Amino acid sequence: MAEPVIVVERVTHRYGERIALREVTFEVKAGEIFALLGPNGGGKTTLFRILATALIPTSGEVRILGHDVRTHPERVRWHVGVVFQSPSVDGKLTVWENLRHQGHLYGLWGQGLKRRIETLLERFDLSDRAEEPVERLSGGLRRRVEIAKALLHEPSLLVLDEPTAGLDARARLDLWAYLQALRERRPLTIVFTTHHLDEGESCDRVAILDRGRLVALDAPGALKAEIGGDVIFVESREPESLRAEIRARWGIEATLVDGTLCLRHERGHEFLTRLVEAFPGRIISLTVRRPTLEDVFIHRTGRRFEDDVPPQ
Repeated sequence: MAEPVIVVERVTHRYGERIALREVTFEVKAGEIFALLGPNGGGKTTLFRILATALIPTSGEVRILGHDVRTHPERVRWHVGVVFQSPSVDGKLTVWENLRHQGHLYGLWGQGLKRRIETLLERFDLSDRAEEPVERLSGGLRRRVEIAKALLHEPSLLVLDEPTAGLDARARLDLWAYLQALRERRPLTIVFTTHHLDEGESCDRVAILDRGRLVALDAPGALKAEIGGDVIFVESREPESLRAEIRARWGIEATLVDGTLCLRHERGHEFLTRLVEAFPGRIISLTVRRPTLEDVFIHRTGRRFEDDVPPQ
């Protein structure tokens, strides 16, 4: 069996007294689209910086294609394309000039470099913008230039930090379509950070981080299947007592999230009627839905995904 592209073992990282990552362990297989998903303060950007060799972990081990990021970062960099959240292209230079200068950094020259640039421009639908200054492009087109630049040296791993940050909904969809098509054309492993739950849904596997800890790791469908049945949200003026009575009557353990009860049932729509009949006048509203990655997060952490709590 081939060695995983990325191996992260018991990684912890501190910024002074603050712990950004706590004993994080996972692997990424070749050819996967893998998401590091979490709310602000979850630790995903710190982990991205470690994978990009921009940061050395306080403890633990990270190997990329068999190379240790601590002892051989220069070997890792030859195999990894990195797209930072902050722009790394020069707005005054044209698309072609940005790519050409990137190629020079990797020792690429002449006709070989020219062919690589032309291929990437065509692949990202940028050929007609090649001589245009990057500062004149839309946010979505600039992000395509960033990714093309990261792929110029033909890495086998592409890591991206919040690649859709600042893009509108249409540009976000377009970008993911380009990345999916890119993986289908050539062997490529893609790892990215995001706080958008819908972006995690479309990955092969997702690692969910919260307060520096890895709280879930699997394919999105498998994680949602763990929830079982439907998810029901119950709003009441007396959630704590209602929670206890639901437990006593049906043996169902509800989670209290921001004053709202969250519980699971195999046939949620049928159970709604039983709830209303059992507690007349005590329920303000009821909502039922199929499980989502946010429900996985609530199930594992006891709070909503968007809560912005820094690592402890």
